[in-house]
Amino acid sequence: MKGSSSAKETILKKVRQALANPVPVPFLQSEGATSVFQPETKELEIEFAENFTGLLGKFSYCADSNELNGQLLSLFITEKISSVYCREPQLSDLLTAMGYKGINATSLADCDAGLTSCELLIARTGSIIMSSAQLSGRTVSVYAPIHICVAYTNQLVYDIKEGLQILLKKYSNKLPSLITMASGPSRTADIEKTLVVGVHGPKEVYVFLVEGEST
Repeated sequence: MKGSSSAKETILKKVRQALANPVPVPFLQSEGATSVFQPETKELEIEFAENFTGLLGKFSYCADSNELNGQLLSLFITEKISSVYCREPQLSDLLTAMGYKGINATSLADCDAGLTSCELLIARTGSIIMSSAQLSGRTVSVYAPIHICVAYTNQLVYDIKEGLQILLKKYSNKLPSLITMASGPSRTADIEKTLVVGVHGPKEVYVFLVEGEST
């Protein structure tokens, strides 16, 4: 017991000495004196585009629906997309209106790309917010080899907090069972610390941002 008490006194003595002679902190900015939250400094469209492309996503701005049609057709030709999986009637109608001649895939296993809308876009992180309440469900943005998202400028918000507040107001007490964020194509660095894209999700993610309001 005496040895244990002696060891305790030795430790307490060292603690008192350390408190009496504190070591200066080498990184003053890490002391919490400044907020980690960065205020909005750019237009939301620019902020989102820069952050999304920085995460290897591919961004396209469309002034109206006609430009959207043209850019989508151009993408289908360039990427040789002949089979699109789409469960949302509004987007299926869009494919028909733009004269898409490919196949409307009946399963994700048979498609070249999946086409979805989204709940919101988060400018600060370059993220797409989706939920299980969307008719595209839980799987399209995960299992399609290419994910194409059509969004509108009124769906842009700056930060995640603002986005969650909008979803709470939209769904009230009936929040979707799944709310997820997608930030560019899937990636991993577990293989010899080398970044590999498209291992467990889409190899490419496109966002077509259309000037206007989502219906």
